[in-house]
Amino acid sequence: MKTTHSNSRRNFMKFVGASSLFAVTPSMANDTTTPHIVVVGGGFSGATCAKYLKMWGGSSVIVTIIEANPTYVSPILSNLVLNGQKTTSDLSFTYGDLSSKYSINMIHSTVNNVDKINQSLTLENGNSIKYDKLVLASGIDFIKVNDYDITKVPHAWKAGEQTDLLKEQIDAMVDGDIFTMTIPAAPYRCPPGPYERACVVADYLKNVKGFNNCKVNVLDANANITVEADTFGAKFAEYGVEYKPSATVEAVDDNTKTLTYTENGVSKTLSSTVLNVIPKQKAAPVIFKAGVNSGNWAPINPLSYESVMANGIYIIGDSQGTGQPKAGHMGNSEAKVCADAILRTLNGVALYASPKTNSACYSPTSTTEASWLTAVFKYDTNEQKMVIANIAAGEPTTSNYSKMFAWSGNLFSDTFA
Repeated sequence: MKTTHSNSRRNFMKFVGASSLFAVTPSMANDTTTPHIVVVGGGFSGATCAKYLKMWGGSSVIVTIIEANPTYVSPILSNLVLNGQKTTSDLSFTYGDLSSKYSINMIHSTVNNVDKINQSLTLENGNSIKYDKLVLASGIDFIKVNDYDITKVPHAWKAGEQTDLLKEQIDAMVDGDIFTMTIPAAPYRCPPGPYERACVVADYLKNVKGFNNCKVNVLDANANITVEADTFGAKFAEYGVEYKPSATVEAVDDNTKTLTYTENGVSKTLSSTVLNVIPKQKAAPVIFKAGVNSGNWAPINPLSYESVMANGIYIIGDSQGTGQPKAGHMGNSEAKVCADAILRTLNGVALYASPKTNSACYSPTSTTEASWLTAVFKYDTNEQKMVIANIAAGEPTTSNYSKMFAWSGNLFSDTFA
């Protein structure tokens, strides 16, 4: 097992699912009106935040989730849909437990407008809703290079229908066909995810379908593999994946499945049987509607995740601009810090001064092996930002493959159950 720094993996993982740093008392700062906290987005960050607000705040707060979809499909493990080891149904979660166990209100709609002055939201269904505190946890949006058809060139970076489309295309491949995927410039959701996907697809074509003449190309806008470079580099060599760093997509032709891209300043084209373009990413649309973005992301105070641009609005998960990884487990971790901070603020208690978050993940590299990576972040009072405290990684093994499902199962339960 390969590690960095002297701390053991057990010490790093102790931050997974960390418990509350503060439990709210029954009497809130406002004795006449129960504070209403609205959470926009029902993924790992939003659902976790809502759940822990009610677990720790109880009847002293009203919590509402606004989420467009009645079912959430986890991006975590979704690459295993591509090789047939999972289905999107296996990775689908509803909100029944959050409603019944924790008395969280659910509204299935999207936000059309955020009125920061009057602290209200206008919804697509025509209704409006007032809030005392607003948590924006709506994930990511894409920056496409041109208006190509994503049903023909799927990104599969939001799990569900897109994942199934990509699986259908992969399953239709025959020996000798070409699979090409592209990786956007960082930051993007789930740093190991694209490299993990390339391994899963290459292994599936070669070792499951028995194709010896298929080609897998990876065009990476980054100068090198951004995480677990030794692990993924070795797997690419094993599978014969052709990896092209510093390759930036310029245009996509969805009819001919042709990419125009620049590699080290030279314009090139590449045609493929299956084309999986993962676009460059930015914060979710609601961040821009609320006017809490600076550039493509939302700057926040990492002690609370409150926006530095608007009081009473908090941003967690993929849209936040702290430099912490954009990933499901990190969103779950940020959500607990945010929930704790909101309850402290409502009760007139000082924010916790030394929050820690943890980003942990397992990455399947075949049908039987997975690697792992974990990093603990802590608040640096001098720099006033989250910095890496410890980091460790483990090479692909069958043991890690089994542990991957225990890790993901715990995360699913902690978020949705």
